[in-house]
Amino acid sequence: MDYLSREGSPVSQELWKQIDTAVVESARRILAGRRFLHIFGPLGIGADSIAIDDADKIGEITKDGLTVTAGRKHVEIPTVYDDVTLLAKDLESSRKSGYPVDLSAVMASAEACALKEDRLIFFGAEELGYEGLLTAAGTNRIEKKDWSEGENAFTDIAAAIQLLTSKNVYGTYALAVSPDLYLQMQRIQPGTGLLEIERVKKLLNGNVVSSPVLGNDKAVLVCTEPRNIDLVIGQDLAAAYLEQKDLNHCFRILETVLLRIKRRQAIVVFE
Repeated sequence: MDYLSREGSPVSQELWKQIDTAVVESARRILAGRRFLHIFGPLGIGADSIAIDDADKIGEITKDGLTVTAGRKHVEIPTVYDDVTLLAKDLESSRKSGYPVDLSAVMASAEACALKEDRLIFFGAEELGYEGLLTAAGTNRIEKKDWSEGENAFTDIAAAIQLLTSKNVYGTYALAVSPDLYLQMQRIQPGTGLLEIERVKKLLNGNVVSSPVLGNDKAVLVCTEPRNIDLVIGQDLAAAYLEQKDLNHCFRILETVLLRIKRRQAIVVFE
């Protein structure tokens, strides 16, 4: 079965290749969560749910001849999507003239999907029962100082790392910050000759990302080892053919993706 409905569509294989390239390249420029999270998958569109284990509570419970797994739940992998239309006149004009098809609308749709994925990673979807890095219950919280002054950013981040190590959370650490905080760290530190962001990146081995979905004044530090957290991908980002409407061609840019938090103590949110 062709889930993406490409085989029966009136779109040529050459155009599909161009669309695929536009989707991947556009999304890659935006995606922030994938830069530091371990990827579990792609598992394929048939993977509609996945087990999430609480690493600190997982274990079997046996009673009266019955055995169940405690600390485990099965969660549906949600679909992230955005729809886009290519005008039939534009495709026909491109075919006759030999000029490349303008795929700006496809690029914008892929970027919209990438932003939706990052929102799901950082904030979840509370009304649907999904948690994000900044909204999950049971994570560590640190009061953030003013990162535009002194070396507050560096000392806050160092304190967060120390907090994680005190709780035996070791491994690779990554920092995700809102654009305003990232810019606040573009300052020369007195007596060092270094930008504060350079000191922070050295502390984290370069694992610092910024995402516009974080808005303003938000930051989170994560120990990214896969035993703590990962990103489950069923269907990776791709374009599907929806229908031909008013002679124009409608597409859906989609993916199935889920943040899987296994160890909440591996997350530090700066408040």
